[in-house]
Amino acid sequence: MIPTIISLAQKVNIEEKIKNAPDKGYEIGVVIGTYLPFLVLIIIAYTTFFYLKKKEKNKPEN
Repeated sequence: MIPTIISLAQKVNIEEKIKNAPDKGYEIGVVIGTYLPFLVLIIIAYTTFFYLKKKEKNKPEN
């Protein structure tokens, strides 16, 4: 499901780039370059969520 959402959100045709790739290294670079920004955003959201959740849990009640 996530790869489908990611592919719909992108305007670059990854399949066409991979099909026209000169070698396997280029294909790997295209895949990494395509999914790495989304992975970084997910990691940032995950760490921020749990940081704020932990901060709220340790907040003293008045």
